[in-house]
Amino acid sequence: MKASYKKLWKLLVDKEMSKGDLHKASGLSSSTMTKLRKGEDVSMEALRKICICLDCNIGDIVEFVPDNTTQS
Repeated sequence: MKASYKKLWKLLVDKEMSKGDLHKASGLSSSTMTKLRKGEDVSMEALRKICICLDCNIGDIVEFVPDNTTQS
């Protein structure tokens, strides 16, 4: 399973915020923002900062989806 941040990007659109706005308001590092854009894993602390900034729950910004790789 891998993390999908599609819900986060939709929430930003709904709140009329850009990714840059989120970066500034949440205090996330540039490397964390890059990981989010690439759909890579980020720390729980980063997700917590986003939730505080957007006044939402973790389920509102991330979901886990199958990664389409075959497991032996």
